[in-house]
Amino acid sequence: MKYVCDVCEWVYDEARGYAAGGIAPGTKFEDLPEDFVCPLCGVEKDLFTPQKT
Repeated sequence: MKYVCDVCEWVYDEARGYAAGGIAPGTKFEDLPEDFVCPLCGVEKDLFTPQKT
């Protein structure tokens, strides 16, 4: 599953994780740390939307 930042459209892909942020591949969005923010614009997790395929 992929999640898109509502502000800047950065995509978090659960299959790929986010290596630069120390998030391992396979980490589900709901399992991201509570203090996770978009690496591009800094908004919190609640401003991400599941990507429709």
